[in-house]
Amino acid sequence: MKLKYDRERILQAVDKIVKKTMQMDMTWDWPCGVAYYGVAAAYERTGREEYLTLLKDRVDELISLGLPQVWTVNTCAMGHCLITLYQTTGEERYWDLVMSKMKYLRTQALRFGDRVLQHTVSPKNDFPEQAWADTLFMAAYLMLRVGVISRDEELVNDALNQWYWHINYLQDPEKGFYYHGYNNISGDHMSGIYWGRANAWAAYTMSRVGWTLPECYLYPQYMDVSGSLSEQLSALKTVQTENGLWRTVLDDEEAYEEISASAGIAAAMVCNHNPLHIRYINKAIEGVLANVGSDGKVLNVSGGTAVMKDVEGYRGISKRWIQGWGQGLALAFLCAVLGCDEQSGDEA
Repeated sequence: MKLKYDRERILQAVDKIVKKTMQMDMTWDWPCGVAYYGVAAAYERTGREEYLTLLKDRVDELISLGLPQVWTVNTCAMGHCLITLYQTTGEERYWDLVMSKMKYLRTQALRFGDRVLQHTVSPKNDFPEQAWADTLFMAAYLMLRVGVISRDEELVNDALNQWYWHINYLQDPEKGFYYHGYNNISGDHMSGIYWGRANAWAAYTMSRVGWTLPECYLYPQYMDVSGSLSEQLSALKTVQTENGLWRTVLDDEEAYEEISASAGIAAAMVCNHNPLHIRYINKAIEGVLANVGSDGKVLNVSGGTAVMKDVEGYRGISKRWIQGWGQGLALAFLCAVLGCDEQSGDEA
């Protein structure tokens, strides 16, 4: 993967984004879960101890202030940075929190059908029997990482089962794009929108399976992950804009370009290691860097988005404010670019 980029320019952008991210007042939920995943990636890619110190100090502060009494799918996203803290410090208290999230996902989280995780954002039953692409990052990817570390085959297979059914529920077999959500009760995709960030959650997490799971080719459900990702990325490259970005509604030319989706999709292309994607990645590098403010704020990131009623609902989501998921996905992408020549895995 011989990408064209200025390494020092990307390192400077990463540094600004990390420092801006750690100035944000995020509490224990999915925004900082995604943001701190990116900060952890920045530490792991650059080796800068300052990033690890910032992350550890903030997580310790949040723990001391008190954690949510009940986990949700979304709050499980914080497990990603806890893995990094445990692996770098050896402090069991971080791993204990990860294990409490796994216990919740295994025994308490709402499920439907063939043990598919229902997307939850609060202790309430907000979205009965709904599958959202977001769950793949917040829960499935975390379950896979933990399952591999702890050599827990049951957990690994549960994670792969989440991808298998989310692929079946959410991917359009004709276009290759992912819908935002699926309602199992009504048997439809609700408004039926190809939301940009949903496609980023799906693509990025699927692209990480081969790098996370040793001998992934020995797991039958991995073939669905690999095949789904291949078809999705082949479709996504056709709707990349001239600015190297993707829109908040992929196939809607009136929808704005959205940076968290763009970063997640481009990161998936880097991790997928297909040389036919090099030119699209190069365009995305410039597009994303052009949306990093001088203070490290990742610009033009859409706010938190439910499955909206129609396309106008997606077009109308504000992109004015700094968002943890924008910071985190931008870091994930830029760090993937920095490490594109060093990646190794068991891709089939």
